[in-house]
Amino acid sequence: MTAKRAIGRHESLADKIHRHRGLLLVISIPIVLIALVLLLMPGTSTSVSVIEYTMKNHEGGSTSRGPRNYAVIFDAGSSGSRVHVYCFDQNLDLVPLENELELFLQLKPGLSAYPNDPRQSANSLVSLLDKAEASVPRELRPKTPVRVGATAGLRALGHKASENILQAVRELLKDRSRLKTEANAVTVLDGTQEGSYQWVTINYLLRTLGKPYSDTVGVVDLGGGSVQMAYAIPEEDAATAPKPLEGEDSYVREMYLKGRKYFLYVHSYLHYGLLAARAEILKVSEDSNNPCMVTGYAGNYKYGGKAFKATASSSGASLDECRRVAINALKVNDSLCTHMKCTFGGVWNGGGGGGQKKMFVASFFFDRAAEAGFVDPKQPVAEVRPLDFEKAANKACSMRMEEGKSKFPHVEEDNLPYLCLDLVYQYTLLVDGFGLKPSQTITLVKKVKYGDYAVEAAWPLGSAIEAVSSP
Repeated sequence: MTAKRAIGRHESLADKIHRHRGLLLVISIPIVLIALVLLLMPGTSTSVSVIEYTMKNHEGGSTSRGPRNYAVIFDAGSSGSRVHVYCFDQNLDLVPLENELELFLQLKPGLSAYPNDPRQSANSLVSLLDKAEASVPRELRPKTPVRVGATAGLRALGHKASENILQAVRELLKDRSRLKTEANAVTVLDGTQEGSYQWVTINYLLRTLGKPYSDTVGVVDLGGGSVQMAYAIPEEDAATAPKPLEGEDSYVREMYLKGRKYFLYVHSYLHYGLLAARAEILKVSEDSNNPCMVTGYAGNYKYGGKAFKATASSSGASLDECRRVAINALKVNDSLCTHMKCTFGGVWNGGGGGGQKKMFVASFFFDRAAEAGFVDPKQPVAEVRPLDFEKAANKACSMRMEEGKSKFPHVEEDNLPYLCLDLVYQYTLLVDGFGLKPSQTITLVKKVKYGDYAVEAAWPLGSAIEAVSSP
């Protein structure tokens, strides 16, 4: 007994730890776990957001590795305001937001609906701004660029009115938002920006960027106030491009994308978007009745702060007569053309070539085709021919107003009186304006398939790619 006690009294600390290791292990595990919980416990709501965001990122699989970059892009068009929120990984691939690859919201009317009240114009964006900002993780908001790109509708108001509205929008972002506002974040896009961003968007989604120019697709984007054409051309054609008309943008933009240099022919035709073209076509007939208006309609069309007489001819609408008026409005046979190949209004057509062999046609082309019933609105893309617009126009031009809803049940009430005009104009623009053959296959595009998702085929994605790529 004495010997045993003596041994116990002289037992080393290491021996004691070894003898009681089981008990120590039982005690230490809860202590370590509690310490870890205390260490990770958030001190502020921002920390909670960081942890939740990280967990959400790791749920995304292989695409979730690395940092994320968000971009918020407002498309302030003539027919309404839209906001797009995108998220990119380090490879500039789109990352899902909830169940979609982007957050997309829209409302009507647009900024140009308030030409004399800049503050009201800016405040029309508040609901879109709040929802867009809420979709960006809180800790990333100061690093997330926000851009407001106003298009043709605002350009048509004139410099002073549009600048007053843009300044009111800048003040709204400064006072209400934590998103990052860059130097030229709020601006009226010039035609070449809008057209080139649209081209980048569609080719990015089709994954043709980085390939030879002849493997890319050309784009025609019909907005409310303007229409843009953009496609890649060979370097030798870019070198011999004519100088633009006075006050016009350069015909060629040089862009470096996915390791390859592109020479992009791009031109924006102000006043020839669908809503603006209505005014141009009605101006041709001045104060007399117009053969493009659906039979039985009498009224006025308001655009850009002006009213235009929009009354059907007593003999009714006529496809042939409407086409003559549309060609007149487009100035197709204008003597201003000093180049070998022109579209309309004396504008160089880019020379054609491989970058134009596949044409993707967007925005109002898709919308009217869907409303007219020859495209399924539930499908993101559809292959059609310009002839399909002419066939639908023939049906629209031969109806009376009271037959409108039964013959075209998907057309909005406000658009019914102009359906003959819209469809005739779209056919004329493609065939007489841009020189496409009536039987040529074109792709109408609303969204582009990107992996398992369908993404809105709009210029803001091209702007977002540029924004997150900027240092």
